[in-house]
Amino acid sequence: MKVAMSKFLNDHKPVLEELLTLLQEHFQYVSILGTDCAGKLYSVQKNGVSVNDSRWTERGFVVRVYNGINYSEFSFNEIKAETLGELVQKICHAVKDTIKTLTDAAVSFSKYDLIDEKTITDSYSGEVKIFPGELSTEQKLAKMTAIKEKALASSELLVDFQVRYEEVSVSKVFISSKKKLEQAYIWSQGYLVSIVRRDNNTKYCHKAFSGLQSAELLDEMAAAIDTVIDTSSKLLDAQPVEPGEYDVICSPDVAGLIAHEAFGHGVEMDMFVKGRAKAVEYINKPVASELVTMHDGAASASHVSSFLFDDEGVLGTDTIIINKGILQTGICDTLAAQKLSIAPTGNGKRESFERKAYTRMTNTFFAQGNDKLDDMIASIKSGYLIDHSMSGMEDPKSWGIQCMVLQGEEIVEGRLTGKIVSPIIMTGYVPDLLKSISMVSDIVELSGSGACGKGYKEWVKVSSGGPYIKAKARLG
Repeated sequence: MKVAMSKFLNDHKPVLEELLTLLQEHFQYVSILGTDCAGKLYSVQKNGVSVNDSRWTERGFVVRVYNGINYSEFSFNEIKAETLGELVQKICHAVKDTIKTLTDAAVSFSKYDLIDEKTITDSYSGEVKIFPGELSTEQKLAKMTAIKEKALASSELLVDFQVRYEEVSVSKVFISSKKKLEQAYIWSQGYLVSIVRRDNNTKYCHKAFSGLQSAELLDEMAAAIDTVIDTSSKLLDAQPVEPGEYDVICSPDVAGLIAHEAFGHGVEMDMFVKGRAKAVEYINKPVASELVTMHDGAASASHVSSFLFDDEGVLGTDTIIINKGILQTGICDTLAAQKLSIAPTGNGKRESFERKAYTRMTNTFFAQGNDKLDDMIASIKSGYLIDHSMSGMEDPKSWGIQCMVLQGEEIVEGRLTGKIVSPIIMTGYVPDLLKSISMVSDIVELSGSGACGKGYKEWVKVSSGGPYIKAKARLG
């Protein structure tokens, strides 16, 4: 079933068109982004249930105008036809006063040219099996409670079993003198969290779920109860890893963490403009094994960060960042693209209509190879299969990487032994890690259950993933 466009935005289209016309009398370039995102977060555990608005809920507009030097933006969440004249005057005065204040203070400006747009009219409607309103809050909580109760009845080790589910309906419109775009879709995410205890030893494990889906995700979650309980129970016997360099097989989840942290942030090209990325020195040079191809883009996959257009009205693309080991390019927003004299890649994203657009990742992943997982395991004399990414840190300027992974399962003489080590910190120099990749599996999995922050702020939805990859890594 097709996702319907927001009634709020549909009702406001005429007044937005009129505002665009009025502002074009004062500015050479004008664009308007309208957003209406609504969602709920549901949580069930032993001590009760909760239902809250999603953190991704927002409704409002942002106007971007060319001020003669660069671009000024003005955001608001109310607009009425009868007060458009006042709004236009307010925007004009705000732009003029800001430029004068900064000029008087001798603040230097980054100068930009007029945005060069092609004429485009397009729309996109996502599809889901269940619309958010088809199941009541009580029905969703009942499904989640059933998952919790089934889990708690299956193991005496469980202290608690948490079930979280979030769904968000996204509607956006973008208009300028040459563009009329709109999109409506739904994404959802969920978590199963198993907390187990033996004597005074407590461990936990979570499994995440996500996609361009709605409440049908709950059925997928229900099928994974045993897996997450089994993983958390094995952690009760886990030992620390002996620090050193190992042959490792990274799960798609961990491969996604590497793709995101190692090269995702490092090729956000607003960092090129600011001189904060080492990757600019390696364009068209080898940075990885010939087996490595890496993508990013709203059109590169179908997941939570797939869309028709970004928050600057640029159509989503499939950007091949690394092609058979060679660094090809990065990703960029519209203004970074201007500075670098390249085309924008559709990666200009805002946390909300009240925030600035930055270059941000969308769906970032390594492409599939030709190897089978069993053959990859069989090729290792001594090493680990590592899984369950927890967090990561990157250093785009020096290409250092640090990834925290929940567990590794020992491999000896080509076989999994069942011995678990936990937790694991994987560190290294990005090109060394990527150049060591010697096998790549023939399946790709993406996950989009978290969020990406830029500088510990400006959070946006992303997905990441890849195949299983065999590499050499420092573990500790």
